[in-house]
Amino acid sequence: MEIQNRSVHIKRTLQAPIELVWEVWSKPEHIAQWWGPSGFTNTISTMDFEEGGEWIFMMHGPDGKNYPNRSVFKEIVPLKKIVYEHSNPHFITTVLFDAKEKETTIDWTVVFDTAEMLQTLIKTQKADEGLKQNLEKLANYLSKQKLI
Repeated sequence: MEIQNRSVHIKRTLQAPIELVWEVWSKPEHIAQWWGPSGFTNTISTMDFEEGGEWIFMMHGPDGKNYPNRSVFKEIVPLKKIVYEHSNPHFITTVLFDAKEKETTIDWTVVFDTAEMLQTLIKTQKADEGLKQNLEKLANYLSKQKLI
């Protein structure tokens, strides 16, 4: 993981083909199962996986607290790239996918409006650790899936 100024970046090679990785990112029934830090669950109310589409969901924390989330998909290049803009706190996430036979490298960058906002979220919500856990949950979820 790399933290620079106002961004957090993480890269990892997953032991799954690109088609499966894309499916678990683009379908609400999958993403609800792995999204978020350890101990969190999700209820997705809207996931219009298209450019301009909304992604609205509630993350349920292990402490019983609910965390509303709203994002808009800004760019989707099938099997290559997802860009979404999150509201409150505001940030832009870019996820790049690179297929290599039965593996997929995911390159995930989150850019906040200011370095101060990023530092506040790291201190108060452990945003950096949450991103690592999110990627770990994705890898674990993928290990249990089969291509249809």
